[in-house]
Amino acid sequence: MPDPIRDTRYDVIIAGARCAGASTALLLARAGLRVLVVDPAARGSDTLSTHALMRGAVLQLHRWGVLDEIRSAGTPEIRSTTFHYGDEVISIPIKERDGLNALFAPRRTVLDAALVAAASHAGAEVVHGRAVSGLVTDDRGRVIGARISGSDRETVTVRADLVIGADGINSRVARLLDAPVTHSAPHATASIYGYWKDLGLEGNHWYYDIGSAVGSIPTNGGETCVFASIPPARFEAGRRQGLEDLYSDVLQEVSGDLARRVAESGGPGKLRAFAGIPGFLRQGAGPGWALVGDAGYFRDPLTAHGISDALREAEFLARSVIEGREEALHAYDEGRYARVRGFFEVTDRIASFDWGMDEVKEHHMVLAKEMNALIDMQRGFGESAAPGFAAAAVPGGV
Repeated sequence: MPDPIRDTRYDVIIAGARCAGASTALLLARAGLRVLVVDPAARGSDTLSTHALMRGAVLQLHRWGVLDEIRSAGTPEIRSTTFHYGDEVISIPIKERDGLNALFAPRRTVLDAALVAAASHAGAEVVHGRAVSGLVTDDRGRVIGARISGSDRETVTVRADLVIGADGINSRVARLLDAPVTHSAPHATASIYGYWKDLGLEGNHWYYDIGSAVGSIPTNGGETCVFASIPPARFEAGRRQGLEDLYSDVLQEVSGDLARRVAESGGPGKLRAFAGIPGFLRQGAGPGWALVGDAGYFRDPLTAHGISDALREAEFLARSVIEGREEALHAYDEGRYARVRGFFEVTDRIASFDWGMDEVKEHHMVLAKEMNALIDMQRGFGESAAPGFAAAAVPGGV
């Protein structure tokens, strides 16, 4: 049976308890707001992911007091990232900065659960087995609550000053709002994921060849997530022969060494695939509502920055909500594209596969520059307040 909802009135309702929704709930609850989070998935369930946390995300989890939980779950420390451009190999050590000297790539069963636990401890009410099925508006069209349904077919109406959609790429909240796409990317990649033990590789490895890319990311349980990314047209043509053959072919083409390690480690329980969706930004806020995570901003997963994007934008949104003015939410929406534009555009260039080895290296240098600029913004967060913020009114409260 789905969890019960304890009240009919909250400051904020959040649809989605994955990393974006749970992070937003954590920060809002620490600021003293009454937060309800609903998610149709079972508590502690898995989801498709590259798992990688970039430095900015690790810094946030450290400030929020969640990183120790990630460590205690046995998540391996990642102390180097190695780029393979054909035969050229460039290894980059993770330098100590901000008191941190490692990256992490937790399974989503670990990361999402840790964030949900922290949000609950802060006072947020997190309800699994239920989802936002409709929105409630006033006579001006402002969102003032949500209808929430569960597998028990019971629907309840809950009022709130703000409803946040953190319910993924195919966000129901975004559809209910008819939130327009304001920017879109022309390219997408398809990826096949598997988990393997005892590969004998240290750190993250990213491999590139003309028309394809693969990567290995160490995660929990002694396993390494190995993904193979190709253009969607090749994926659609090759999947008819089976994911296993297509996956093996791409690994062999890009890195014979990685293909050998995978073959010698034994077969995975299951390969999973993502057929690819072009990147987009939707309008991120409006009267009584906001979007965060993949619901509002999705970038092709080839650069593996999705979780880091979600955590960063969750903090920007939380700070805007806590500021307590309608203009702050508008600034969150407007500022988001300014923050991510360079990242968004260079990711699309990489996802096009229309590059040679020298070009993709240049794209990665641009990516690193954009990432460092965003990390500098996050360092500013730490100087102004951590790990929570002072309580404030919700914008436009009714």
